[in-house]
Amino acid sequence: MEIKVLGPGCKKCQSLDKLVREATSELNIQANIEKVEDIPAIVQYGVMTTPGLVVDGKVKFSGRVPSKDKIKKILSE
Repeated sequence: MEIKVLGPGCKKCQSLDKLVREATSELNIQANIEKVEDIPAIVQYGVMTTPGLVVDGKVKFSGRVPSKDKIKKILSE
């Protein structure tokens, strides 16, 4: 599974990165987690408000930090 956390490094972006790492660990999911901080790269995904989460090339959400339970649900789909 390829996971990208999109954001320039703000507090919300850091929080999302931490929650994603915790969720993958708790679900025992093997994932390559990458933090994307380059604004042009983020815009290529169509994300205009950060943070954003991309799973296997598909944007799952942007502009907010969901709960860990919501992240687990997204990763389990």
